[in-house]
Amino acid sequence: MNASKLANYTNVKARELWTTLYLCAKENPTRRFHALYDKVYRPDILAEAWRRVKANKGSGGIDRQTIEEIIHQYGESKFLNEVYLEVKHKSYHPQPVLRTFIPKGDGKVRPLGIPTIKDRVVQMATKMVIEPIFEADFKDCSFGFRPKKNAHQAMAKIRKASKKAYWVVDLDIQGYFDSINHEKLMKLVEIRINDKRILKLIRKWLEAGVMEDDQFHETEVGSPQGGVISPLLSNIYLNYLDTVWMKQFTHLGELVRYADDLVIICKSKQQALESIQVIKSIMSKLDLTISKEKSKLVNIWDDKEGFDFLGFHNRKFPVFNKGGSKLYVLAHIPSKKAMKNMRKKIKEFTEPRSKLYWDMQDMVEGLNRKIVGFKNYYLLSPIAKQWLNRIDWYVIERLTLFWNKKKNKRKKHTRVGEVMKLTNGKLKKLAV
Repeated sequence: MNASKLANYTNVKARELWTTLYLCAKENPTRRFHALYDKVYRPDILAEAWRRVKANKGSGGIDRQTIEEIIHQYGESKFLNEVYLEVKHKSYHPQPVLRTFIPKGDGKVRPLGIPTIKDRVVQMATKMVIEPIFEADFKDCSFGFRPKKNAHQAMAKIRKASKKAYWVVDLDIQGYFDSINHEKLMKLVEIRINDKRILKLIRKWLEAGVMEDDQFHETEVGSPQGGVISPLLSNIYLNYLDTVWMKQFTHLGELVRYADDLVIICKSKQQALESIQVIKSIMSKLDLTISKEKSKLVNIWDDKEGFDFLGFHNRKFPVFNKGGSKLYVLAHIPSKKAMKNMRKKIKEFTEPRSKLYWDMQDMVEGLNRKIVGFKNYYLLSPIAKQWLNRIDWYVIERLTLFWNKKKNKRKKHTRVGEVMKLTNGKLKKLAV
């Protein structure tokens, strides 16, 4: 891929820097980069970093300073100038991340660490400087949190590999982001970076600690989810796994990794069992553990078994060719968890009583934005329409409930036909 196309920056100079560093790293795989720190506080880099942080939105950290306050009260120029001076004069010190928890589909919660806006900007600027260097080393089996890489590309690789392979090793790393060994991560970073100022910055973020319920907790391991630079650091850490596999074990199967989710598609059960042992050995070297509860070995010869990956349930379905013989072809349908999540998001959007003041057109427009997002992601296989059609009917069900509440009708689930007439041609559909 063209290096300049990888760098999706609006700022021309920032894009040029990204491309230059990428090409230098690609040309010389053993080169260590030492003069990077001054690039972090370059005004154009900081401006681009701020633009990206601003676009990502999100709440403030432990200092409670928000993006809106910086824009409307504090002043963007003043804020960026302060960041510039602190980083340039090495007086910048990150604050602990604010620990918050978001609910997962299984009833459990996922911890998130929210850095302050200032820390997010400096992390973003640093990421922009060091990412191209590591991007030159990352392998084609890795698809998560990388420029111009996405989940659909990962699914395409799985689909292609499944044509000649019948066993899938579905692996989950237990508490990955909270288990990263700082010393081992830093050694992997130092393979390419020997600018001590950059290394010191990264170590400061790793050791900044966590504030939870006004209590400070040290962070001796892990890279909190929620930090701008955490996805890149997590990819650097697991690139060790990718590299070892690509050099020594591709004969066992096709590795496909998206962040800490990975599958291996193998031709035989023996190769699959051997793959499990290899991965366990590599994980042990990284101080990581495979989750026995969430990992499994699946036979995909026919339509009896399947596996979930990146929100899709992947299973081979029967297809009849012109001669009448039956073939099994891998297809991707929304997983049960994904179906539940789509219903949840639709319900959360339509349920608030404050929205009873909206007219039907406003509600339809809001739902359409969600429907388009669901469709763009989940409609990978024609067979997925059967499942997405259920979501279409659920949307009608929620709109009917909304309409009857708005009109103060006792029977909240009647008048479906009236709602369908009102939304005809206006409401987008997933299964089309």
